[in-house]
Amino acid sequence: MPWDQFIRWQLAGDEIAPSNPLAMMATGFMGAGVFPTQLTEKEFESARYDELDDMAATTGTAMLGLTIGCARCHDHKFDPIPVKDYYQFVSVFTSTIRSEINIPLNSDAYIASLAKWEASHQARQEALTTYENLPDTTKTFQQWLESKAPEKLPANDWNTLKFVKTTSDQAATNLTPQTDGAVLASGRTPAKETYTLITKPGAQTIRFLRIEALTHASMKSKGPGRASNGNFSLTDLKIFANSPGKEKQLLKITSAQATHEQNKTNLSAVSSFDSDPNSTGWAVDLGGIGKNQAAVFKLSDPLTIEEKTTLEFQLRFHTNSQHSLGRFRISISEKNAPPVEVGGGKNLQIEKALKALLTGSFTEEHRKALLELFRKSDPHWNQLNDAVSKSLTSKPQSLNAKVQVTSEGFSPTKHHADGRGFPHFYPQTHFLSRGDPKQKKGIANPNYLQILMRNGKSGNHWKEEPPVDWTRTSYRRRSLANWITDSENGAGHLLARVAVNRLWHHHFGKGIVATPNDFGLQGALPTHPKLLDFLAKKLISRGWNIKALHREILLSATWLQSSEPSKEKAAIDPTNQFLWRFTPRRLEAEVIRDSILAASGQLETTMFGPGTLDESHRRRSIYFMIKRSRLIPIMQVFDQPEPLVSQGSRPSTTIAPQALLFMNNPQVVKWAHGLAQNLDASQPDEAIRQLYLRTLTREPTLAELTNSRAFFDSQSTSYSKEKNAAQLALADLCQVMLSLNEFIYLP
Repeated sequence: MPWDQFIRWQLAGDEIAPSNPLAMMATGFMGAGVFPTQLTEKEFESARYDELDDMAATTGTAMLGLTIGCARCHDHKFDPIPVKDYYQFVSVFTSTIRSEINIPLNSDAYIASLAKWEASHQARQEALTTYENLPDTTKTFQQWLESKAPEKLPANDWNTLKFVKTTSDQAATNLTPQTDGAVLASGRTPAKETYTLITKPGAQTIRFLRIEALTHASMKSKGPGRASNGNFSLTDLKIFANSPGKEKQLLKITSAQATHEQNKTNLSAVSSFDSDPNSTGWAVDLGGIGKNQAAVFKLSDPLTIEEKTTLEFQLRFHTNSQHSLGRFRISISEKNAPPVEVGGGKNLQIEKALKALLTGSFTEEHRKALLELFRKSDPHWNQLNDAVSKSLTSKPQSLNAKVQVTSEGFSPTKHHADGRGFPHFYPQTHFLSRGDPKQKKGIANPNYLQILMRNGKSGNHWKEEPPVDWTRTSYRRRSLANWITDSENGAGHLLARVAVNRLWHHHFGKGIVATPNDFGLQGALPTHPKLLDFLAKKLISRGWNIKALHREILLSATWLQSSEPSKEKAAIDPTNQFLWRFTPRRLEAEVIRDSILAASGQLETTMFGPGTLDESHRRRSIYFMIKRSRLIPIMQVFDQPEPLVSQGSRPSTTIAPQALLFMNNPQVVKWAHGLAQNLDASQPDEAIRQLYLRTLTREPTLAELTNSRAFFDSQSTSYSKEKNAAQLALADLCQVMLSLNEFIYLP
């Protein structure tokens, strides 16, 4: 990914590529700072200004190497950043808040499996369509109509509803209407969800509603629910009637009966419309799982609806985790006492078509309705249709992950003060006297740093308006991203210098500018300013290609130098400012731990997922969570930086606890034993050779091989009473190798 795109996504990925999960997740950068959750009402506004300051200041130091936050209370004392610029820059983030949302992670494996499924499903669908359009099939249907066979269909008390819209409030669930009037739920089952179904049943009177919970092979124990035991729990049921020119009407339910109920209290059919919308609801365990069930609900008053009236059904499943209905059918009845049973429903459209067939007013719409009925009596059509339906239930599902985004228009991350009116953001940002929210001096409109707007351009040059159909965000951050990556008129030239300096710092342990977060007057001067400009121009001219710049540095004579010391050169340049040799340096805490796991063959390379505080986990150390009351010892002892604010560089200390950790830490001992398990203790010399290759990526010298073998033999003797003496001795040698400076230093 080009570096400028990486920066743009971190600032405004939700506005630039909202359908890309990585772009959405990239915005988490802005919300990675301090988030105080214990606030009094008096602290609400000041806490929000602190949050805005963190976003603006971190953007400034991390991307531009400027201490923008120093202009919060007054004009910057050293750099050309007036307080006016600060508040206009902060205003860009006015409505930007932290949110947690579910995002589908469309991996390469998922995309490949989806493509394979689509090809297979299309073949099944084409086979069904081809059969439906065969001349013989059409001819048989016409003969069926002429024989008046539809007139002989039995009457029924229930009208099955056909829905024009079926949705879940959770994107993981797909609701697919079936040919028998049922709706099939498929996909990954969320913990809680609500189904919304809309139908236009036509003019009639409604006294009763029936929900059939139907079994299906795609569910555990055939359902009818999606829970791990086949159960469901209909927590809350609401029905709305919406007629043209009238207010939306909530229909009242007075009573209910069911073919089976888990109990007669909190899990009965009646509990699905009680006053508790979260913890009670109709369920069918204790004898009802694996069987079709039905619940009949009586309206308080008969409802007569018009031809254009729509009915909206809301089925809420919140009683228990993953307890939603898997396959169901909804019917209505005008009868005074319709039976409480499964099956036997009729379709109102088919009813109308039958009447039209009798009266001779048969239309193409009626023909289509009866064709649907006719097909259900055709064994071969049913076989092909079942194959299509089964295919739908096997559609690959993307992995949904809950992630933090820093955006606009989503529900904010929960806060302890939500119940006391915590607003999360204020609609406007003001100029503040000395940074005090109580001393407002007018509204600050979004703009950028004057010093980095060149060639006579103003903030409007980078301003981008949202599309007409876009309302969720303001596009302020997208405009900021335009400015910060514009290398000709905006801040892009400085963005490039800061980026290449960080790369140089990463490879050499010290940047061309020794203060990566501060390119201002208080920061260090570049040791090689022309080199800094040369690399920045290279980065921009190559399309912000970071890999190409890595290659440029790593193939340079400067990088390929030996680390051998020289008294003569050291006398001239004792700090190696002019890079006359490669300066050895210790690896970072995360890399040390990851290297141990990799050398011992225990590193788990699975990407993504939640973080952890478990010291024994085997994934990369980047997956450690930061909790101030439970810091990870190996991370702390090897100088893990302060996580609350941006850090330009890390300290690198040499202290006794580091050696003691390698000697005594139970986790290190465990890793050493894991490393030994990958070696053959019965062939000590070959095991020692392999050990050197695994840990130091080189062969041992003759002296090292001799000394290592002597240590192995000595330890084996000390473990002589143990059955696995050789293996224990080899584990001790592995621990020694992991403790070497050569293992944790770049030479």
